[in-house]
Amino acid sequence: MRGEAWLFSGVALFFGVTCAVYAVFAPDPAGIAALALSGLMSALVAAFLWRQAHRSAPRPEDRKDARVQEVSGRRGYFPAGSYYPAISAAGTALLGLGTVQGLWLFLIGVGVLAPGVYGFVFQNPDPER
Repeated sequence: MRGEAWLFSGVALFFGVTCAVYAVFAPDPAGIAALALSGLMSALVAAFLWRQAHRSAPRPEDRKDARVQEVSGRRGYFPAGSYYPAISAAGTALLGLGTVQGLWLFLIGVGVLAPGVYGFVFQNPDPER
């Protein structure tokens, strides 16, 4: 969790500095509010991750001397080749375009996205899971 905590701490610091600079050079209340809220939300996530990192034992990802064999159990099913990501991406793109162009394209996007999501959910060939 420490790596993720450092990442979100850096994001919170970036948004804090950006908000301060933006407030000095462009006194736009909407931009200041957006940057301040982005900084506060990322700081909230960083605080949660730091707390979890201190409460739990270090994961293998957090230790420098960790080995690959320490991770036990099955982590997931990752097929070698699958068309479902491309189908889902095309459906999502059509949904986005449909919100701008019209309901007909949005409905086509729903029709393309539904098989992609269905394939993602039921793609695992393992009958035990």
